[in-house]
Amino acid sequence: MTIYTVHHSTAYRYPRPVKLGQHQMLFRPRDSFDQRLLDCQLAIKPDPIEIRWIHDVFGNCLTLVDFNILAEDLEFETTIRLEHTPENAPDFRIEEYAREHPFAYDDNELPDLDPYIRRHYPADTAVPEWLSKFVPLGVNRPTGQLLMTLNEAIAEGFSYQRRTMRGTQTPAETIGLQRGTCRDFALLMMEAARSLGFAARFITGYVYVPDRDGPTRLGGGSTHAWCSIYVPGSGWVEFDPTNGIVGNRDLIRVGVARTPAQAIPLSGSYWGDAGDDASMEVTVNVKSEPIAEAEIASNAMP
Repeated sequence: MTIYTVHHSTAYRYPRPVKLGQHQMLFRPRDSFDQRLLDCQLAIKPDPIEIRWIHDVFGNCLTLVDFNILAEDLEFETTIRLEHTPENAPDFRIEEYAREHPFAYDDNELPDLDPYIRRHYPADTAVPEWLSKFVPLGVNRPTGQLLMTLNEAIAEGFSYQRRTMRGTQTPAETIGLQRGTCRDFALLMMEAARSLGFAARFITGYVYVPDRDGPTRLGGGSTHAWCSIYVPGSGWVEFDPTNGIVGNRDLIRVGVARTPAQAIPLSGSYWGDAGDDASMEVTVNVKSEPIAEAEIASNAMP
């Protein structure tokens, strides 16, 4: 078990005062058996007139921030601290009927999984053509092995390239360019898995990078994205095709959604002229601290 502290700051600078509209934040981690939120702090400048917390359709915790002011600068700063229990290796305890692919999901689960199975780019032939290179049609394969192969194919076959432009590349664009960001790779794996009949969903959060750990707060950094695939008997299994990770090791889960557009860490609006586009500075730091044995004992389940 490890304790992570995540500091995330975003600053917008406008060329002249603009009227700030509502902003929406997705930064509070989802509590579960493998991660437990210990502390959560939020600072906003200028002061908002109201801050509300709601759960969205996926059960994510959203923060809605309203303003009634003209401003040239807008800053959001969040700090979260949580316990994290990593999975050292994938544990595919798969139901007998799903141990080999292809298989059909249970009728009781299918209505809930169906939105996550449907392809979002059904007319796109690039994904099936790319899959055919290492997943031959008409051949049964162990389900866990197939998913790990798909994860590795993206991690080893594509180059990561940070992009400041908003939005996510289509899977066809990522395949054509042979490069992308973590959001692009997550979407590619989701679409590939869906084309094989799996239920897949998008995850946004943070990744712990040991090389960036230490007493000094470093600049730069960013949020991270990966995906999860529903495997009968194992539930939602996390796959990070950017880093080739299977399971939750080094991954701090914040929000899940059906599409990347539904899991944006920070979004909002303002009223101004066409030339009032803001510059943006983002800093993300993830630090770790070993949890004391005494604290482990005190937090143990009875």
